[in-house]
Amino acid sequence: MRRLPVLSIVMVLAFSRVAPAQIADKPTKGPRLDTERVETWEVGMVVTAASGPCAGIEGTVALPVDWPEQQVSVIAEDYSPFVASHTERMVGTVKQLVLTIPELPASEEARAVLTVEIHRRSLLPPADPGIFVKTPSKKLPKDIRPYLGPSPRIESQNGKFKALAKELAKKSADRTAWEQVETIYQWVRENVKHEDVESQGAVRALKARTAEHQDLTRIFIALCRASEVPARTVWIPKFCYPEFYLEDSDGEGYWFPCQMVGEAVFGGMPDHRPILQKGDNFRPPNRPREVVWFLLSTLDGKGGNPQVKFILDPQVGSK
Repeated sequence: MRRLPVLSIVMVLAFSRVAPAQIADKPTKGPRLDTERVETWEVGMVVTAASGPCAGIEGTVALPVDWPEQQVSVIAEDYSPFVASHTERMVGTVKQLVLTIPELPASEEARAVLTVEIHRRSLLPPADPGIFVKTPSKKLPKDIRPYLGPSPRIESQNGKFKALAKELAKKSADRTAWEQVETIYQWVRENVKHEDVESQGAVRALKARTAEHQDLTRIFIALCRASEVPARTVWIPKFCYPEFYLEDSDGEGYWFPCQMVGEAVFGGMPDHRPILQKGDNFRPPNRPREVVWFLLSTLDGKGGNPQVKFILDPQVGSK
């Protein structure tokens, strides 16, 4: 089976409206929901048999899903007759739309596009961060434990990260769990310079003490994991940021984001851009031996040379 390369996707901010937080929001000890932005996006693919008939095509597209700070609803579906089936499956925390196109005659086009409305809320830090604790790894929920291990280019088991995590832990040993993670956050912001450089991975960026936003996120996550604090990547258009996991005294767990670039925001997130994915360690079902940091859209075919355009576009002026 031949695999086609994923095309580049240009993503820009969608037309949106921002509204104040709802008064009736459920009280929480964790991050507090703030203002809301509503955006309409198209997600999917268009496949063309540009140079002759094609057969045995299967495509996948990652779809935005609900999170505590985001709600997603499908408001329109556009499937052309050549799309024989379309199903959904979960790959970790990511929902994939899976398409099959048995035959696509020469010069014909198969279109599979969803229009989704995304309600995204900004987040404020918790009202009382002092109540949160680190949970021993064996007592963490099963779905949280993987966020203590290494991921592609997040080498949290590397000796440099273990040594630095131990050093930072000594400095904050008499502080709360929240303050201990904040010590990691402040160290990264103060000691690793943000620059527009090529992505290197966490270890090389730590050594260079310069990093673009992805590697700043990786360094913070690696240090958290080396300190026995679960952490993961949050993906938004053209950007990513980390979030870390702590539990309150009742054993209820929460994910807290932080902003690595620009204004220092710890435990909250002012950004309203739609969340595309969360996580950084995926095994694509069609390539189970691979481990990837981000789950890309794919297209595979047995015959012909189909051309594909993956769609992830905001609908300007849709509301």
